Amino acid sequence: MSAVFVVSVHDVAPWTLDPCRRWLAGLDERGVRATLLLVPGPWRGVPAARDPALVRWAHAARERGHELALHGWEHRGVPGGPPARRMAGLLVARGCAEFAALGERAARERLEKGLAALASVGIAPCGFTPPGWLASPGTLTALRGLGLDYTTGHLTVRDLRTGVAHRVPALSHRPGGLGERAGARLMTAAARHRSAAGLPFRVALHPADLARPGLRERTLAAIDGALAAGMRPCTYAELVRARRPAAGGAA
Repeated sequence: MSAVFVVSVHDVAPWTLDPCRRWLAGLDERGVRATLLLVPGPWRGVPAARDPALVRWAHAARERGHELALHGWEHRGVPGGPPARRMAGLLVARGCAEFAALGERAARERLEKGLAALASVGIAPCGFTPPGWLASPGTLTALRGLGLDYTTGHLTVRDLRTGVAHRVPALSHRPGGLGERAGARLMTAAARHRSAAGLPFRVALHPADLARPGLRERTLAAIDGALAAGMRPCTYAELVRARRPAAGGAA
């Protein structure tokens, strides 16, 4: 499972449904199965479970082989925590670092609310990506008791069952920022380098990327390049499960 890459569509919610549809259409055209990161709570509108169009679309995507995963509860930063974590939440996650500073109890409450909301519409995620890829130690502790398979950070994908953290860096854009153009060049160059070397990586797609000229084209070109280089797309769940040792075998 070294020559693989994961594509994730972040921030899936009722108000982002149109751009998420557009991203997924481009992936479907290429036969790339993605992991869709759902925000179940009331983020800028009604909760996901109360939007029939989103629920239907998510179920149809799952039937085509895409994975549905949990992406927090309401995708908004929570006050408190050490100053360094608060600053990281502002700079890295642009104010959406919901799980960056939570204690175990508060994190568990939000995780359980998110899982229950999705379960009410027949969605049972096996993985969790915190907004901004920022999770406090309390969040990581809370995750271990919820039966999930994995969680992700910016550089790693952590198997919650074995405790192993697989190094698989995530590549994404910074739309609208001063470093947008440089970041886009860095993303495509990194994808090209890792594809040529057969090294795993992740491509994170955000609805906001589609509002900036050229970012969609650059991203899809990077995905096309990975496919042409022989890299195999997979979901997060497939990546984690394939890297576990066989029952009774050596690690």
